[in-house]
Amino acid sequence: MSNTASSPATTSASDLFEAGPDTRTLDAQLLYLRLPVMRRHALELSRQASSEGWDHLRFLTHLIEIEARNRHDKSAQRRIRSARFPVLKNLDTFDWNWPKKIPRQAIESFLTLGFLERKENLLFFGNPGLGKTHLATAIGYAAALSGKNVLFANAIDVVNRLQTAVVTHTLPAALRQYTNPDLLILDELGYLPLDQNGGDLLFQVISARYERASVILTTNKVPAQWPSTFNNDAALASAILDRLSHHCHSIVLEGESYRTRKMQN
Repeated sequence: MSNTASSPATTSASDLFEAGPDTRTLDAQLLYLRLPVMRRHALELSRQASSEGWDHLRFLTHLIEIEARNRHDKSAQRRIRSARFPVLKNLDTFDWNWPKKIPRQAIESFLTLGFLERKENLLFFGNPGLGKTHLATAIGYAAALSGKNVLFANAIDVVNRLQTAVVTHTLPAALRQYTNPDLLILDELGYLPLDQNGGDLLFQVISARYERASVILTTNKVPAQWPSTFNNDAALASAILDRLSHHCHSIVLEGESYRTRKMQN
């Protein structure tokens, strides 16, 4: 009598469907578990697994990877829509040769998003048409792709929205819209002056985010000119600038407007 034990048979991944539960049961279970991508690709991938000799673990890994990648992509697209970027931009399309002065290396380093983890702000100073909004959007886009919640808003639109909320008694909810995101991009501060009430409301946003979450701000006004933006209230301008600049990187762009150059050509 032989004492030799028989070895277990090697089974390919496709045997899950050949010898296992009916595929209709599997389809129903994946539907119940809300795994639509796995449901759509299971049979096709099982055939590939069989033809290439995959084991069960490799088959399952590939199937779950497809589902996870799809969810990641959908989540990124939702964050991008929620960010309300006016136009999607990245640094690959930025004309680094146009500004007369621009700290390229520093700007490119912001794509690592370390400033977000440290709750630091980015302040872009420069004349109109030098690409401040492009740069802010590109960094915000990278943040959204990485899993961060981002909101892009024109500074005057933020003030108008909050002033309306005061009238409709919904200010706390409106403030949360601007204080909750991991990154708030405030564009074009200083292009239009704010009245006292508007400046106070913007201060509430900046103060609530201070040392809690990052702000990227673009402005055509150097700090010495900020009082003119806030109804000549030097104290308010100083209070806002103080909170923004405490933990921040200041980026100064110099040169003539890119848009003006295009018009001249």
